[in-house]
Formats: sequence, structure tokens, C-alpha cells
Amino acid sequence: MPLKFRLAQPQEYEQIEEMVIASFEPITWFKKLDARIGPLNGRDWRTRWQSRMRHIFETEIVLVGEHDGEIAAMSSGTLAHEDALAYIDLLAVAQKCQGRGYGREMLQGMMQHMKSLGAKYVHLDCLTDNDTANALYRKEGFQEVGRHIRWFRKIP
Repeated sequence: MPLKFRLAQPQEYEQIEEMVIASFEPITWFKKLDARIGPLNGRDWRTRWQSRMRHIFETEIVLVGEHDGEIAAMSSGTLAHEDALAYIDLLAVAQKCQGRGYGREMLQGMMQHMKSLGAKYVHLDCLTDNDTANALYRKEGFQEVGRHIRWFRKIP
């Protein structure tokens, strides 16, 4: 059964945040950084993700995909109207719903939503070691146009 898409409601933000953090835990560079350096200024990776999620809810479009009346996936992003360029920031599928093709559906749903708002182009970022997501983006016609390295150090 396909997902049904709609904008997230503020009363759902806590549930969405929990789903996103659980979905990203195995792959987030925030957690990898904590393993090497430790919490930043006493704030662990999860706390930093919670702050990131609050900012996303305040500044980005947040779309959810429902299955049987429950949120199964989400995506967030922004749209630069002058360039007709959408940016997909997050794409997450609830852990219990993974492996059903909902990531692909959510990606397509977010692209269609952005198109309805005037987007003609879309871009996103993905860690090079996130093989599952990178395979999805390739299959969906995304082209790699550049790479960047996330450098980090403590200021002495």
C-alpha cells in the first residue's frame, strides 16, 4: 500500500524527532564524532540532533508519509524560489517500516511536493559510506556532482 503524504503538524514533531534520530543513529557523523572526541561542550550527539530537529521544524518544509494512519517516513527541505532549486535535507523511515520501499516513496513524494511549489531541480547530500541511501539516489536518477570532507578539530 503506497504512502499518503501530508505536511507534518506541530503536535507530531516529538514523534517525528524520535523516528529521525533512531533512523539516523547507525549512520550519523554526529555519533562518529562523539566516539572519537566525546560530547561537544557537554552535549552528546543525540542532544545535538534534537537541536537540529528543532531548527528544522522552525525553518524547513516537513512532509510525512503515512501507512495505515501512522507516520512511516518523513522528509524535510527548503526551496530557493529564485533558482527553482529544492534541497532535501532529511529523509528518514521508521525502523519498523524499513525495507518496504518507503524511502523511495518518500523521496519521490518530497520531490513532487517541491515541484508543486515551483521547484524544477533538486539536490541533497549523503555520507559516502551510506551505501543504502547512495544506491537509492543513483537509481532515482541523481548524479554525483561533488564531494566534500567534513574536517574537525578542537581549538587549542
